[in-house]
Amino acid sequence: MTPRFCTRCVISNRRPLASREYQRTPGSAPDSMVFDAEGVCGACRVAEAKDRIDWDARDEEFRALCDGYRCRDDYDVVCPGSGGKDSVYAAHLLRDRYGMHPLTVTWAPHRYTDVGRRNFQAWLDAGFANLLVTPNPVVHARLARLAFFNLLHPFQPFVLGQRTLAPRIAAERGIGLVVYGEDDADYEGEPGWQERPETMSDEMWISGVRWDRDSLPPDEFPDADMDAYLPLGPKERERVRTVALGHYVRWRPQDAYYFAAAHGFRPNDQRTEGTYTTYASIDDQLDPLHYWTMLIKFGIGRASHDASHEIRNGHLTREEGVALVRKYDTEFPTRYLQKCLDYMGLSVEEFHATCDRFRPEDLWVRDRDYLFPGV
Repeated sequence: MTPRFCTRCVISNRRPLASREYQRTPGSAPDSMVFDAEGVCGACRVAEAKDRIDWDARDEEFRALCDGYRCRDDYDVVCPGSGGKDSVYAAHLLRDRYGMHPLTVTWAPHRYTDVGRRNFQAWLDAGFANLLVTPNPVVHARLARLAFFNLLHPFQPFVLGQRTLAPRIAAERGIGLVVYGEDDADYEGEPGWQERPETMSDEMWISGVRWDRDSLPPDEFPDADMDAYLPLGPKERERVRTVALGHYVRWRPQDAYYFAAAHGFRPNDQRTEGTYTTYASIDDQLDPLHYWTMLIKFGIGRASHDASHEIRNGHLTREEGVALVRKYDTEFPTRYLQKCLDYMGLSVEEFHATCDRFRPEDLWVRDRDYLFPGV
């Protein structure tokens, strides 16, 4: 696919759709963002359409939805999150604006950062019950290692567990509603994964290995430990409705940050590697490595993601976004790298060799002993 950049933001048509994680297989190219005839990406069109939405009507629609699940004697909605800006915002809105009684649930990061652990505790201290699910660390590390070698995507096991946990907890507790924060459409330009039940099939791929309920991998991955990564079965899914709050509330990352900061959330004490921000995706030590691997595979780094979203929301001009991308997108993540390699059992040589194996020839050219983007 020839790289093209959106004429409004700074994202390219090589950006993968995260909503297709369940179909990510070795050697396959994930579905990518769609650009229209004017060269505008789908996410920018979604942002444009928000100016025409009657948000008061959407608010009433969500209140009516909540009324169908409201319960005085027990939790009536599951709110997944980590204690980051978006989950703090979502949990407070559910409780304080819509009168719901949320049970927050958290799929633990691979490795907490200090600021991530602090923000998680501050979230609960604001008066929210929480179920923290920590996957078997040995199994989780093995899956991250497999995903790194097979997909150059060490974060995929976390993404899958994060998506399957909330519906599973809801089904087990008899709670019929799960409310996420942002809608994937804000990033991908099409309805979020929550509205696509076909992505929650019983056949899926984890870490580049095909897994289903009848043929789990060998003994090193016990069934009990793997169950948390697998989606609900068809009958269980019928009992749980999942929606994105961003469909009903005009969701802006900066608004969520300012709200969360007034309710106990704290940004990092230093700029995040690969971008110019200090407050997004800061709870897991593998986050910077995750965005670096995306840069390798798709030519899109962390600054590209952040700047594109802020351009769509009117906080940056495209020219400012381009300057930030040029300055930060290819910054190498050194702060937690050795800890991440130790976690996955990788040598520095294995790390670099695997990264080089996934570099698309149409995106990268070799210059002396280094590799630089060729777009």
